[in-house]
Amino acid sequence: MDILNIKQYMQTVGKMARAASRLVAKADTATKNNALIAMANAIRRDEALLLAANNKDVDSARAQGLEAAMIDRLTLSTKGIATMAEGLIQIAALPDPVGEVSELRYRPSGIQVGKMRVPLGVVGIIYEARPNVTADAAALCLKAGNAAILRGGSEAIHSNQAIVACVKEGLRKAGLPETAVQVIETTDRTAVGELITMQDDVDVIIPRGGKGLIERIAKEARIPVIKHLDGVCHVYIDEQADIDKAIRIADNAKTQRYGTCNTLETLLIHRAIADKVLPALSKIYIEKGVELRGDDTACGKVPQMKAATEQDWYEEYLAPILSIRIVDSLDQAIDHIAQYGSQHTDAIVTENYSHAQRFLREVDSSSVMVNASTRFADGFEYGLGAEIGISTDKIHARGPVGLEGLTSQKFIVLGNGEVRQ
Repeated sequence: MDILNIKQYMQTVGKMARAASRLVAKADTATKNNALIAMANAIRRDEALLLAANNKDVDSARAQGLEAAMIDRLTLSTKGIATMAEGLIQIAALPDPVGEVSELRYRPSGIQVGKMRVPLGVVGIIYEARPNVTADAAALCLKAGNAAILRGGSEAIHSNQAIVACVKEGLRKAGLPETAVQVIETTDRTAVGELITMQDDVDVIIPRGGKGLIERIAKEARIPVIKHLDGVCHVYIDEQADIDKAIRIADNAKTQRYGTCNTLETLLIHRAIADKVLPALSKIYIEKGVELRGDDTACGKVPQMKAATEQDWYEEYLAPILSIRIVDSLDQAIDHIAQYGSQHTDAIVTENYSHAQRFLREVDSSSVMVNASTRFADGFEYGLGAEIGISTDKIHARGPVGLEGLTSQKFIVLGNGEVRQ
């Protein structure tokens, strides 16, 4: 497909999405839920087909020498497919935000003024590797009354096509237009350039992928973007931490899965408790094959640890590598996070209520936790059903973006013949 044809193709996709968005916006809750349940049933039924399609993508990715973290994100399993279907069922069970009226108050003039939650319209999603995003994004956009244009990475083309066939079956069975969810059929990057500048037909762009992709989208888009660039997540073990909790949380936050944006990348430990937690934690990490990089104090306590560079504190490794710094105070921990963090997810382990409250207030991240693993920063774990992405922006949506993040609000006014004096 040449550039001219891609431009025409994308314009056609945009017009169809805009038309479909009007139909989806007025669909009732039962219709949308019926579509979601039918999608989930199709995904469960077609498990073997989805795994076969995914195997093609994974084999091709390995042959091309793609990095381990991307192959991990690309790979579907029987459990992953079941989770994908369950995510759709959970979204169907969630309250429908569309049409929800809040803050309705009488004014002295006699009118009532309130807010109504409404769909955004057409949502463009650009993502790499993760095939489950196809189902998650389609479902969340649909339940929130939006149409979706999905542009997955070329490395997941077979997986995405197999999943979207199930999505379209669900839409069809519920009597909704199949164009409510469209997957871009070309892998040509020119299509992305078109999508992010289609101001008349697309209302918001959500990129999910590597930093390079998201930086490009944020720089070139002429449409609002909901994004996060990095997941440089921290766990701070306070001097008044419970030792067992600290070890369990810091272990899980790093080793439960390496290639995710909510994985621990820098561990901060208060000097007063370092000798109690660092040897035990280091033993766990080393046994699991995690490379440790630390400041001078941390290296002095763990012979196998390498010296960390200044750049290490900024790194989102997405790999079995962990930076460790020994700090003298809660203030120093918060300052470190402010300087090197990415405003994604940061946690404190402490039994001191005042320290916990200060950490919650002063750490400026989209998710801030007390005595819990950073790996919980996820729409599914937060009860949002699936998530469409995580936002570290400060406007509109922040943190895991679920249904509410895919809607906006408009003012509504109820009157009884009042006129302005």
